[in-house]
Amino acid sequence: MSGAWGWFIVAFVTAHASDVSQPGGQHPLSPGASPHAIRSALLESDRARFDAAYAAALETARDRLELVELFEVLEQWRRVAVLQSDRGNFRAVARRAAELVTGEPVADDEPLETLRAKAGL
Repeated sequence: MSGAWGWFIVAFVTAHASDVSQPGGQHPLSPGASPHAIRSALLESDRARFDAAYAAALETARDRLELVELFEVLEQWRRVAVLQSDRGNFRAVARRAAELVTGEPVADDEPLETLRAKAGL
């Protein structure tokens, strides 16, 4: 998770993390969210990438008896999941990012995957 992701995640997560609460007041994607909650909130097109990153981190944790990389992978993907959990806002972020990266306006009906490719998301 590098490049354009970092800037947009920081800009969005702070404002969005408290929008939806679970019973008990905790957002399902709060820090420490389960891998299941993270995966469920991702776009379908990102779930295979999450699965691969999670599996690799689990393997590393098993081999090294160390959980740091696993927690880092889950946190990176949790932030992506928070951003993607509001699909309309994510589309707007991707559209704006595509415009910033390309320096050109983007059509309103541009497919999301095309916007993401242009934006490097």
